Parts: sequence; structure tokens; C-alpha cells
Amino acid sequence: MSFLLVLDLAGTFVFAISGATAGVARRLDLFGILVLSFVAGNLGGITRDVLIGSVPPAAISDWRYLAVSLLAGVITFCWYSAVDRLRSPVLVFDAAGLALFAVAGAQKALAVGLNPVMAALLGMLTGIGGGMTRDILLAEIPTVLRADLYAIAALAGAAVVVISGLLHLPPAAAMIAGALLCFGLRLMAIQRGWRLPVARQPERPAVEKHVPDDERR
Repeated sequence: MSFLLVLDLAGTFVFAISGATAGVARRLDLFGILVLSFVAGNLGGITRDVLIGSVPPAAISDWRYLAVSLLAGVITFCWYSAVDRLRSPVLVFDAAGLALFAVAGAQKALAVGLNPVMAALLGMLTGIGGGMTRDILLAEIPTVLRADLYAIAALAGAAVVVISGLLHLPPAAAMIAGALLCFGLRLMAIQRGWRLPVARQPERPAVEKHVPDDERR
């Protein structure tokens, strides 16, 4: 089993746990939790594989992706109290999945010959795809659109892999360094509230309530 496949399966597992944890928090049944596990754990990788022409996607053609996703869902369903002891478990597992998928996606894109810029962007897309779909299924604004340094952290981790490839550094060390950078940035952003600026909305003057003349008397 290659190191890239190990990272991909690890990212699938932790993202699947984040999906299952969100499902338990929303009081979904076992089937709903397993669906969220698979979606959160695999949609980013499926999107990546389709875009680079690696079809059928690994998440569909390789039984291990389904097995890892379902295992994460069952573990979360049966031992949710143990998972919930972590501080903000959805955010922690989401950050870990983001980091692993970002670097694995960038490395896979480089392996098929994509140019460095597009490889970094595809790594970012791999990282955010599963979490976006999870949030949409739960009728929430996707985390990537409102969270502290979410896509930027994924892009930074993917960029480490791409730059290391240009410098001909060992891929395994580059992916570990990129994953640690992405994970660290995401957790620091959560703890310190780092976020990108948002547009200021003009203040609207308060509308004076009209009071009839007969009520003023």
C-alpha cells in the first residue's frame, strides 16, 4: 500500500467521522449517519478523480474507501460519547481530514502531470469538497464560506506539496509537512478567531414608526 493511498484512506476516515458526528448531533438515524459518513469522507476525492480523468473514482472502484467510511460511521454511532469527549469533535476531525485530503489531492494531481498552480487548487478542492457536501445535506451554510481560514489552510498545505515537488524534495516528507501546516493553521484559526475580512454593509437609518394623530393625544 502506497503512502499516498494511506493518506487518502486516513483522510477518508477522519472526514467520515466528522460527517457522522454532525449526523449524531442532528439526531439522524443509523442510515442517515452512514450516508453522511460516506459523503463527507469521499465527495472531495471523487471530485478530484473526475477532474483529473481518473475514472471510475477510487472511492467507487476500491472497496476500502466504502469500508473505511462505514467503519467510521459505526464507531461514531456506537461510541459517540467517547468521540464527543474531544473539544469540538466535528471541527477537530474536519481539520484533520482537510489537511490529509489537501496534500493527497495535490500529490495525486502532480502525479498525473497537472501544472503546479492547478495541482495546488485541486488539492484545496479535494480538501473542502466533502465538508461542503456534508453541510449542504444538513441545510447549513458550508463551513468553507464562513469559517476561519478554511480553504486558505488547505491551499497552504497543498502549496507545500507543490513547491516541494518543484524542488525535487521527498514526496512523503512534503505531504507530512503540508498536512501539519494545514492542520495547525486551521486549529489556530479556530482558537484565535482568525478569518478573512468580510464586506461592510452600509448602516441603514432606523425607520421612525408612524403614530396616528389620535394616538398622540
